[in-house]
Amino acid sequence: MKLNVFGKEVEVIRNNNSWVVYYCGNEGKKRIAHDIKLPANLPESDVVTYIDDLCHEWATPNNSEVKVLKSTVYETDSR
Repeated sequence: MKLNVFGKEVEVIRNNNSWVVYYCGNEGKKRIAHDIKLPANLPESDVVTYIDDLCHEWATPNNSEVKVLKSTVYETDSR
C-alpha cells in the first residue's frame, strides 16, 4: 500500500506477519521508516487511521491528511 502521509510518500508492506513501512524516494529507492512502527496484529483496514494518529504532527495547511495512493498491500516472506 502506498500512502501520502502529510506530504511524505511511504509504502506499507506485510512481511512475515509484521508490518514494515518504507519512505519512498524520487528515484524509486526506499528506506525503512524506523519512526513508523505498526503493531503486527493491526488489521489492514486500520493501517491508514493508525498512521494518521501516529504522524499527525507532520500535518501542515497544504498537507493536512493521509491519502491512499495505491491500496494493494504486498506481502513478502524473507525466510
